[in-house]
Amino acid sequence: MKMINANNPPADHKISAVLLSIYLLGMIAVIAAILTTAMLLQYIDGEIPCQLCLLQRVAMFGVCFSIILQFRHGFSYCNTGLSMIFSLFLLIVSVRQTLNDIYPRPGHEYIGSLVFGLHMPVWSVLISVALLIAFAFQLIIWGSSMPQSMTPLPLLRVLATILCFYVVVIGAVNFISVGVQCGFGECHTSGYLLLK
Repeated sequence: MKMINANNPPADHKISAVLLSIYLLGMIAVIAAILTTAMLLQYIDGEIPCQLCLLQRVAMFGVCFSIILQFRHGFSYCNTGLSMIFSLFLLIVSVRQTLNDIYPRPGHEYIGSLVFGLHMPVWSVLISVALLIAFAFQLIIWGSSMPQSMTPLPLLRVLATILCFYVVVIGAVNFISVGVQCGFGECHTSGYLLLK
């Protein structure tokens, strides 16, 4: 039986680690872009998010931070499971909001503008399903021989660090924004409570 040296893994393990790192970096980049777009709509167009919209952001940040754990501590099925739980939470919240607002009536219209013909809760349903499928494919492709270290290439490490730092920054900005919007009471969409 051939022993594998942990300090010098075989080439196929290195390739597998690089491909998995690129795969996860792509996922976190897409979610970060979605969160950035939502925050730009909030700050530039004045579209203050509702309570369920904020919960959807929490779920997306949860997926991002679960992926960040993969880069920080190496691959773990626990982190993948955590990502899938946050994706499922996103699906539950977005389906609930979509069903609640599917028939326009006073006080229950979709909040915010259309993005490519769909409102954000509907997009969140599609995003959550896409995330669950993406994590399923991750387990199918890399599940049997998962690399221990995530990214052996220095360029990918730098890219992962920058992207993870960006997610932490927009997470902090979002947290502060929620505090300004909601104060210590119930969130609303009529304005920023602490600025009134």
